[in-house]
Amino acid sequence: MPKITFIERDGSHRDVEVPAGTSVMEAGRDHGLDIEGACEGAMACSTCHVIVDADWYDKLEPASEDEEDMLDLAFGLTKRSRLGCQIEMTDELDGLTVALPKDVRNMLL
Repeated sequence: MPKITFIERDGSHRDVEVPAGTSVMEAGRDHGLDIEGACEGAMACSTCHVIVDADWYDKLEPASEDEEDMLDLAFGLTKRSRLGCQIEMTDELDGLTVALPKDVRNMLL
């Protein structure tokens, strides 16, 4: 099973293993991390915003135009920001490292 390293808001690291096909958002939520995913992965919010480690960013499929539009609403947007619901884990992404941003902007409330 592929492993993801989450860098939590306090700077601590947490490694989780998930079945291939699991999104980064689902992986974080399933393991009790502070990643909201208010729209349940429908790409209608930016509450699953993660910042992908520089060593991994170019290994991901490019963000769609719809994802880019949602990222414009994210708090603390960076050049390596992605929506966790749009990153599906594969064996090739084993070891992926993502950081949770310092805060989240939930437009659905």
